[in-house]
Amino acid sequence: MAGNTFGNLFKLSTFGESHGAAIGGVLDGCPPGIEIDLEEIQNELNRRKPGQSAIVTQRKEPDTVEFYSGIFEGKTTGTPIGFAIHNTNQKSGDYSHIKDSYRPSHADYVYDKKYGFRDYRGGGRSSARETASRVVAGAIAKQFLSSMKINAFVSQVGGLKLEKNYQELDFSLIESNPVRCPDTEMAAKMEDYIKDVRKEGDTIGGVITCVIQNVPIGLGEPVFDKLHAELGKAMLSINAVKGFEYGSGFEGVMMKGSEHNDAFNPDGTTKTNFSGGIQGGISNGMDIYFNVAFKPVATVIQPYQTIDKEGNTVTTKGKGRHDPCVVPRAVPIVEAMTALVLADYFLLAKAINS
Repeated sequence: MAGNTFGNLFKLSTFGESHGAAIGGVLDGCPPGIEIDLEEIQNELNRRKPGQSAIVTQRKEPDTVEFYSGIFEGKTTGTPIGFAIHNTNQKSGDYSHIKDSYRPSHADYVYDKKYGFRDYRGGGRSSARETASRVVAGAIAKQFLSSMKINAFVSQVGGLKLEKNYQELDFSLIESNPVRCPDTEMAAKMEDYIKDVRKEGDTIGGVITCVIQNVPIGLGEPVFDKLHAELGKAMLSINAVKGFEYGSGFEGVMMKGSEHNDAFNPDGTTKTNFSGGIQGGISNGMDIYFNVAFKPVATVIQPYQTIDKEGNTVTTKGKGRHDPCVVPRAVPIVEAMTALVLADYFLLAKAINS
């Protein structure tokens, strides 16, 4: 299987399956001498881990990370950083009923057709549990990029949409509720809605907004390696993501060019920021902001029709522990992938300019 590595200079390779012994990764290219706060890395994992509230999957995993190389006396050595997170609460029997059939909108069918074999326990390699390794690497990238501020939050669940501009929000409120929405009134509505959907045995999608502040000018390349293109690739590599837009996004099509153009101030900043902090594929020093759309989780705890390996129509029902809405736990994943992209481009810019 190809495609297990992300990045060019700041490079992450991940391994493991949802119901295997462990998941983990190797982070290569992190410069030496970076002070690493292991407690903060664990805190990022705790934001992603299952069982943290009543509106997420109740799989109980401590998600404790163990480092095996690349960190000595609290600092990076410049060598590959190897780490693992052991799986401790697998219930593989929950998936025995789909051993010979395919769940709609999952990777089951295409995995079987592509590889001729699949790990049906929790989706194996296609499980969103793989993203825990990304969060570890992203937490290291955040500490490397300590001058930049990355804040992601839930801005929409189903039809409940936060209409406020991100500049009107208090990011310190993001972790004050299980939905991770920085508006307490909307967060309460979203939480109640997710609970209602869960009672129905169904799921719902949502949107995560990410804001990056204090970004230096010059990150990104102007042709194929545009900064927004790599951010889009990073976000679309996350399980259940169906859409990415940055800056004015799709709303920009309703504006005229004279309205959409970001006029300059004398110091090079812009009066507006419809460009989303990126022009010509290169960061311009303004805030970078984008939205990531997540589909409803495909596993519903309701009877449904599908096909088995022989093409016969069968009726089955989702079992096990699943998220009724993935976006609350996906917030740290979006931040992690953002940090990995920025770290990679920061090193690339430094290499070109040295």
